[in-house]
Amino acid sequence: MRAIKRSLSDPIGACSSGFRLDAAYFVGYISLMAHDHDHDEASHLSEMDLRVRALETILVEKGYIESAALDRIIELYETKIGPHIGAQVIAKAWSDPAFRQLLFEDASKAVNALGQERRIGEHLIAIENTPQVHNMVVCTLCSCYPTDVLGLPPMWYKSFAYRSKTVKEPRAVLAAFGITLPAETEIRVWDSTAETRYLVVPMRPAGTDGWSEAQLATLITRDCMIGAGLPKKPNEVA
Repeated sequence: MRAIKRSLSDPIGACSSGFRLDAAYFVGYISLMAHDHDHDEASHLSEMDLRVRALETILVEKGYIESAALDRIIELYETKIGPHIGAQVIAKAWSDPAFRQLLFEDASKAVNALGQERRIGEHLIAIENTPQVHNMVVCTLCSCYPTDVLGLPPMWYKSFAYRSKTVKEPRAVLAAFGITLPAETEIRVWDSTAETRYLVVPMRPAGTDGWSEAQLATLITRDCMIGAGLPKKPNEVA
């Protein structure tokens, strides 16, 4: 999947590793794709959308990929992998003390105990936010990320700015996300590696007593499981 993500974020660069597309040919395809559909459809597509569509068309026509295979990958990340898995884990930890204990003892074992159809990778570590400590996750070397429970990483997670500034100025990074924590709250930054991935367990919002796990899961965002955000407030999902 890493190679696929590179192709979507940097189509020309990704192609150079296995094959090379002529730049003029590629640009021509973009223009063609923009006019290969009715104008009502093309008018709302961004330049990046057009580039991705054009790249997919080229790769399919040249036999490098199959449309059906892409559809299966997309379906996998929409239904089997993604932040909704992590949200289910957090919601259960908020409402089930036994599961919460297991999650902090062995996060991989706890997540797999939920009966997911695919096994979650090893070395997943859950870290808890409290009024005293706020945790943030970064990968200073590249973009190691718990895709098993959070899906594909956001573009900003892979950026050099996030990777470098989170280590040096985590409060400034949180402020950029609109998060201001009390001065007395310690911020701990955890560095993911290929062997170890982290899942932040945010604090349960007040006013959610009696909520079901399904209701609680609606409060949990991808960003709050990275530590770059906070859960939604109950009135934001009501």
